[in-house]
Amino acid sequence: MEKLADLTTESRSPYTDLDTLSIPEILRVINREDARVPSAVAQELPQIALAVRTIVDRLKKGGRLFYVGAGTSGRLGMLDAAECPPTFGVSKDLVQGVIAGGPTALVSSVEAVEDSQEAGANDLAARNCGSADVVVAIAASGRTPYCIGALRYAASVGAARIAVVCNKDSAMEAEAEITLAPIVG
Repeated sequence: MEKLADLTTESRSPYTDLDTLSIPEILRVINREDARVPSAVAQELPQIALAVRTIVDRLKKGGRLFYVGAGTSGRLGMLDAAECPPTFGVSKDLVQGVIAGGPTALVSSVEAVEDSQEAGANDLAARNCGSADVVVAIAASGRTPYCIGALRYAASVGAARIAVVCNKDSAMEAEAEITLAPIVG
C-alpha cells in the first residue's frame, strides 16, 4: 500500500508563506489553483462519458445510483443525491447518498467508520444494492476503506462500480470498473 506522503492529494502545498500574504494575495493563490481544475477534468472526459453511459444504461433498466463516501466526499454525494428529485423530478430512491456514519455525519464528524470496509458493504446491503444498480464511490485519496468495502460489495452482487478519486493507480481504482481521476493537486 502506498504511503500517504506519496499521494498527490496528501502532498505539501507549494505555498509555505500563506500566513505572510495579504488577503488579496491569498485569494489570487487560491484562484490560480482553482484554475487548474477544468483542464484536469477535461483529461477525464472519455472516462466521464463511459461512466455516464453506464449509469444511464443501468437506470433505464430499473437500477439505482448509489453515491458512497466518507466525510466531505460522502457529503458531496449526499448533496447531489438530494438535488436529483427536485431538479429532475425523480424518486428519492433513484439516486441515494450513502455516507460513512449515517445522517449524523452530514453535520458532525463521525470518526473511525470511514476505516471500516465492512461498514461500507453493510450500508449497501441494507439498501438491497443489486446487479441492476451502480455504485459511485468518492474519495480524494482513493484509499478510504469504507469506499473499498462498498466497491467490493457492489462487485459481489454484480452492480456497476465507478470510483471518483484524485490520485492515479489508487486502491479504489483497483476495485472499480471505471475510474475518474482528475489530478487537481
